[in-house]
Amino acid sequence: MIETVQKIIQIGSSVGVTLSKKDIARLGAKRGDMLKLRVELINTQDQHQKLLKEYDDFVSKYGQTLKNLSDK
Repeated sequence: MIETVQKIIQIGSSVGVTLSKKDIARLGAKRGDMLKLRVELINTQDQHQKLLKEYDDFVSKYGQTLKNLSDK
């Protein structure tokens, strides 16, 4: 099973989502295979808040190290 976040894109006169070659390979799937999908709409505001928290955590942990490297 894979879990991925995809954006709905325009495909010709339709819309759809794509799966990466890497994810398809991880599944062991190939063209013509049937997939069972479960979808849910993501609240982008929640996703944005999560990303900001991860960024803040990263800066708290590695900010000084990155600054030291940039000063070299």
